Amino acid sequence: MIEIKSIDRKEALRYLSCRDEKNIGETASAYLDECEKRLLEVITPKYLYKYFPLITENGIPVIEDCPLPLEGKNIAAHLEGCSGVILMCGTIGSGADRLIRILQIEDMAKAVIADAFSGAAVEQVMNEAEKQIREDFAGKYFTWRYSPGYGDFPIDLQKSLLAVLDAPRKIGLCASDSKMLVPVKSVTAVMGVSDTPLPPQKRGCVTCNMRERCQFRKRGLHCGS
Repeated sequence: MIEIKSIDRKEALRYLSCRDEKNIGETASAYLDECEKRLLEVITPKYLYKYFPLITENGIPVIEDCPLPLEGKNIAAHLEGCSGVILMCGTIGSGADRLIRILQIEDMAKAVIADAFSGAAVEQVMNEAEKQIREDFAGKYFTWRYSPGYGDFPIDLQKSLLAVLDAPRKIGLCASDSKMLVPVKSVTAVMGVSDTPLPPQKRGCVTCNMRERCQFRKRGLHCGS
């Protein structure tokens, strides 16, 4: 488990479609302070990762000694030139889910704010995991994190990826039959590893299967990917 002492407020505000805290008013600012404080009291940030050698068979990336299939053209392109792959996951625990449910009864505005802070906190967990990976594999080169559900990389693989990491037992992170992560405020991802520099990769809305119904795009923003 890692420790998060503060949550990236700029990131949380972006999830709330707010560009500047100075323009949201004293009441909303107090809500931000309260929600961050309450969330920090209940989250239990954790992450896991495993490295596997990667080979290519007929243009399809195959993880050695691992049953997880890497299906889809997008993940194949993402891992092109890689000799290894890292499977990873992170969560801030079920406490965040419970707090959001409580706030939905108390005050829906606070629930929305807590949800945004939770999203920012999960991103901090994954960033910390990636930082550790880069330290553990110093001298290697990496792709950015690619999650099931991006492009044509099936979201159905959530449960299999978590099973490979033994995440249900180790950190209590599971996937439901409806493909939702439980706790909800969690992330799974794949990173490619190479011994040589990798070419620049496309990243953003073009690879996301949410692009046609994304609320960020409708507001002229993006999620930061």
